[in-house]
Parts: sequence; C-alpha cells; structure tokens
Amino acid sequence: MRTTIDVVLPCLDEAAALPAVLSGLPSGYRAVVVDNGSTDGSPEVAAAYGARVVHEPRRGYGAAVHTGLLAADAELVCVLDADGSFDPAELPGLVAAVLDGRADLAVGRRRAVSADAWPWHARTGNALVAALLRRRGVPVYDISPIRVARRAALLRLGVADRAFGYPLELLLRAAGAGWRIHEFDVAYAPRAAGTRSKVSGSVRGTLRATLDFAGVLRSGVGGAR
Repeated sequence: MRTTIDVVLPCLDEAAALPAVLSGLPSGYRAVVVDNGSTDGSPEVAAAYGARVVHEPRRGYGAAVHTGLLAADAELVCVLDADGSFDPAELPGLVAAVLDGRADLAVGRRRAVSADAWPWHARTGNALVAALLRRRGVPVYDISPIRVARRAALLRLGVADRAFGYPLELLLRAAGAGWRIHEFDVAYAPRAAGTRSKVSGSVRGTLRATLDFAGVLRSGVGGAR
C-alpha cells in the first residue's frame, strides 16, 4: 500500500514559484502550504493548485514550519521551501531513507547548479555554522531547508525556535536524542523569477539568520557533543 506523505511548505510571497513547485510534487505527496503573511496572492494560488492552505500570522520560518507540522496528519512529513529552488522530485530519495530505517532524519546537502543559486555570503555563513555543528557531533555539511522525518517524532523533539534558527535547533535536538541523521546531495537552483529569498537574497538577511543561529548555539540545546 502506498504511503501518503505530507509536504509542509512555508510560504511568504511565493506566488510566482508555487505553480511549478506544487505541480512537481510526486504522486501521494500532499501539499500543506503555510502562508506567513503573503501579500501577493500566494494562498489563492496554492489553493488553486490543490494545496491545503493554513495561515500563521506570526512571522518567522520556524513559526510557519511548526504550524505546518501541527496541521499535517500523515505519519511521514517533508519540509520544502516554496520558492522553486528545490526540485520536489528529490523528496522520494530522502523519504526512502526514513521508510527503510536508514535514517530518523533525512536532510539535503545543497549542491548549487549555478553560481547565482547560492550567494557567497549565504554559502559562507552556512559552512561556518555546519562546521560548528560537526564539532558537536552533528554529521552535516549544510543547514538545509529540505528534510524528512516522522511527524510525531518531530513534534516530540520540542523545537522552540520560531525564526531562522529552527533548522539548526532541530539538528541539535535530533542529534542529542540519538537520531540517525543522514545527509543527501540535492540540486539547488536559483529561486523562481519574481520571488526573493528572505535569507540569501541580501547580506542583511544572511546576517539576521546568522544571529538566530548564534542564539541557538549559545543556548546549548540538544546536548550533542
């Protein structure tokens, strides 16, 4: 019997990217688009393409992801950016690792398909944070926004960050809980035209995310060494 999988897509002004992203989801993968205050008609576009749309008024990546996890009801949940930078066809590879027991958390390691897909300031900041994680025993080279795990287990981790620090805290808590974390190469393309990254789209956005990451690292969550 085919497993139904929910895909949580945090969304802030991604109307230009949503048609391709939602149309590209594999069969059996249900979209849960979490609108985080869009003003470009993203919720209406998502609904027109068959997605379930929920709203999270408090701004923040972590807030949107958490609301999506609460709204999902499949046993297995993916998280995927809604900006068109990832190919949804990559998801089954990560899902397979969790389903067959190789991983408790499958995450993507971004491989840029072009020089403009991942600006130097975002790539450099990401590499530095990932290096700090490896020193704490978390086996990753990327703090990636594409991941797969079992929904109930994710919620039990109790990730508290509701901003850009969410994926970092998730990795720390998962490692501290003894989860098997497996990282897989995934293609990383430029965002869809008409959308703009809240993190890598500017040096200011990258600095804001880095500050969120630093706060999580200082908190000592997870217990990973």
